[in-house]
Amino acid sequence: MKKTNPLLYRLAVIVWLYSTAAPAIADSPKRIVSVGGALTEIIYALQGEASLAGVDTTSSWPEAAKHLPQVGYMRSLSAEGILSLAPDLVLVSAHAGPPAVLEQIRSAGVPVQTISEEYSEQSVLNKVSTIAAIIGKPGVGETLAAQIHADFSHLAQLRGQFYRQPSVMFFMAVSHGAPSVSGRETAADAMIRLAGGVNAIGDYAGNKPIGSEAIIAAAPEVILLTELTLNAVGGLDKFYQLPGIAQTPAGLNRQVIVMDTLALLSFGPRSGQAALELADHLQKPANTATTP
Repeated sequence: MKKTNPLLYRLAVIVWLYSTAAPAIADSPKRIVSVGGALTEIIYALQGEASLAGVDTTSSWPEAAKHLPQVGYMRSLSAEGILSLAPDLVLVSAHAGPPAVLEQIRSAGVPVQTISEEYSEQSVLNKVSTIAAIIGKPGVGETLAAQIHADFSHLAQLRGQFYRQPSVMFFMAVSHGAPSVSGRETAADAMIRLAGGVNAIGDYAGNKPIGSEAIIAAAPEVILLTELTLNAVGGLDKFYQLPGIAQTPAGLNRQVIVMDTLALLSFGPRSGQAALELADHLQKPANTATTP
């Protein structure tokens, strides 16, 4: 049986995505409210930012997105705030809500399009093809999809050469000194696995609080957190002082990796590059500091 070339197969998948995606809308929306950091970032990457009327607070990249009218946090939207921007389309992540607010917007005659969210290369490519069709940028979308695919393909090749699979604990947040970490079925878990690591928290799904004894028992070799979480803690020195951290291999060897929140967790256009960056950190010797 003839062996299929994996690169040609994956490129064929990209072509198929664009052949099956919704056709470009004849009259592309002129005033889009984008709810979801990855969606907003994709619109910018597709050179469609002129159509943005507003964004949510997770839309922190590129910097220009922060200067657009804000409609609040994606999970606690207000119909009044969104409708005040007179959008002709509201583009929302599957994580956005509440559902009743989205229904209010639809009832006001404004289309709401939900973009599915999964933690994979395929999900990123689906978002790109869908949004490119919506804003009338299919050609730019194909180019962007090819770039994203190249990042993930390079990562897949590198994974076959990795010499270590360190255990990684991702700190989602630290509130009043009490940390929450990410288990299975989370964006962080997917990124850790893509980068060749093993999630130190594998006995439950989702994000949950964790105590110092559990942190010590998990014995992560590497700790991963976002710039947002680090800033909330007050810097690396204060992070190392959190109960249990200093008693882990990661704490003892000062193996803490800090990354951009949206790049690491959103599964948007920079996800492949973020996974490559994380993989590079994880493959460094255990006695080499990886803190910024």
